[in-house]
Amino acid sequence: MSIIVFGSINMDLVTRTPRLPVAGETLLGLDFFTAPGGKGANQAVGAALLGRTSYTIGRVGNDSFGQELLISLKVAGVQTDSILIDDTTSSGVAVIAVDDRSENTIIVIPGANGKVNHTDVERLEKLLPNASVLLLQLEVPIPAIIAAAEAAKKAKVKVILDPAPAPEKLPDELYSLTDLITPNETEASRLVGFEITNQETMTKAAEFFISKGVKTVVLKLGSKGVFCATTTESFILPAFKVNAIDTVAAGDAFNAAMAAAFDSGLSLREAIKWGAAAGALATTKKGAQPSLPNKQTFDTFLATNP
Repeated sequence: MSIIVFGSINMDLVTRTPRLPVAGETLLGLDFFTAPGGKGANQAVGAALLGRTSYTIGRVGNDSFGQELLISLKVAGVQTDSILIDDTTSSGVAVIAVDDRSENTIIVIPGANGKVNHTDVERLEKLLPNASVLLLQLEVPIPAIIAAAEAAKKAKVKVILDPAPAPEKLPDELYSLTDLITPNETEASRLVGFEITNQETMTKAAEFFISKGVKTVVLKLGSKGVFCATTTESFILPAFKVNAIDTVAAGDAFNAAMAAAFDSGLSLREAIKWGAAAGALATTKKGAQPSLPNKQTFDTFLATNP
């Protein structure tokens, strides 16, 4: 089967600084580089690098960034025939600052991603009969995301939603179409309306999502591990210990590996373990897609970190 990603494709403009600036402050940075990114593209690459058949549905602009992004996806093994080159706008861009503690801030300029609509969903529908998982994020318009989830539901394809960047509220309709949701602490806190600080508030947050129709809730807690809840069970998986230098795309690596596990026929617990391992590995390298682990690195890490 295959994994389909419906979402954003960006060029990341990354700066490293001693610390993140406050409002009105100018800082001298340490270095700068560009790297292919976008939560959708990151997740598609992550799945392809782990040996799964991976398709991306999205848009890039008819510019130099767009050409670079398409080439990088193809080199990673992602199927790109369903990506539209949009002549009416620029490619999406993300401006990222990363400090010495590996914390980051991200400003996203949607560009072509903001033009994604029902015509892109029509290209998605042609691929769904041979898919096992549809990965969604929130860097393209919500109406298109809902339509994509509806199409996946009709085709009996598992829908995994990464609710990032998180708004204050998501449409109830999207929750009801979601099989598995994967917010981090900040995103979950924003969506449920209270701060998540301990297992009690994790459980309360999971109950909120489940009451909206989500079947499985996976809270990504960084160095504190992963909290998972369904209608019948809940558990915490401790984090893998690594030397983290950059958290950009760690969440995307998590979702990609989790989808790869499901596509391989593994259980929920094993899928979360795969996600946690890939997310941990992604923090050990700079950048978004350059930090995503390949199958050999991933398999070795799992074998040596049971």
